[in-house]
Amino acid sequence: MIIELVDILIQPGKQAEFDQAIQHGIQTYIAPSKGFIGYRINKCIETPERYVLMNYWETLENHTVDFRGSPAFTQWRGVVGPFFARPPIVEHFTIFATKNA
Repeated sequence: MIIELVDILIQPGKQAEFDQAIQHGIQTYIAPSKGFIGYRINKCIETPERYVLMNYWETLENHTVDFRGSPAFTQWRGVVGPFFARPPIVEHFTIFATKNA
């Protein structure tokens, strides 16, 4: 499993609108994509305009080739992109270790 970590900073005062847009965008454009497993959206307490989106993919290529090379990526960015205060920082991770509480 690959974790796509997306660090997003949006324009101030747009949180309520972005909350709806990001969920709609994921469900409509990302979720149906090949190899997509699930997601988690985290909202920052100290910086209310900051979000960390974690998308889970079967393979790196499912994100970088299959999704990013599809029309769905452009549609996704059309939904969430207008809220960005800067381009998101996107990195990919594998799970090294885990423990549930």
